[in-house]
Amino acid sequence: MEQLIFELATPEPPSFANFLPGSNREPVAVLAEFASGQANETGLVLWGPPGVGKTHLLRATAAAANGVRPVHVCAGPEALPADPPAPSALVLVDDVDRADADAQGRLFTLYNALKATGGSLVATAAVPPARMELREDVRTRLGWGLVYEVLPLADEDKPAALVSYARSRGFELADDVIAYLLAHGRRDMPTLVATLAALDRYSLASKRPITTSLLKDWMQRGLGFSGQAPPDLPR
Repeated sequence: MEQLIFELATPEPPSFANFLPGSNREPVAVLAEFASGQANETGLVLWGPPGVGKTHLLRATAAAANGVRPVHVCAGPEALPADPPAPSALVLVDDVDRADADAQGRLFTLYNALKATGGSLVATAAVPPARMELREDVRTRLGWGLVYEVLPLADEDKPAALVSYARSRGFELADDVIAYLLAHGRRDMPTLVATLAALDRYSLASKRPITTSLLKDWMQRGLGFSGQAPPDLPR
């Protein structure tokens, strides 16, 4: 049973369905267009502080584009491809603002190649293009496309968002469960969503309804939110 609980605590793969958008509905909708190849722009930059879900959205875009168009996922700018991308390719790069001189050169060439072949670039960063410490020609190209700040969900909006997410998974979330979760766990939305997903799986495995008692039991086993994020939790 302990091994089963550990497996249940593993976060689900990032998708648009398990991202709670809050004020970010427009960039999520645009990312879906990039995934399907229907976007009118070559580039898109998502920027914001850690914990708002930028990496989650990048991986969700990759998942949505899989089988639709060629996809190249870069965990950082150092992984940018040196070779020209396939026609209509979608290149996704995390933390583009960390690019060193070599990566900036590849990024410049890559952007021009994507623009010429109908491809797309989606990048994440801590700051908007105008504030990136990159070459002017690289910053200019990143700024040519769409730029969205990914906003954290306000604390007062989190209970309603958690209820909505729970209902999408087919269960109801009582007010006392939400209150306990927000009082005793990390409050960033990627962590909260990962908690609910794992708690739902634990509920099904243990054949117990989701209550405060179940949540406490799960947390006390050291696999819930005792101040630490689940393994490999998307940013």
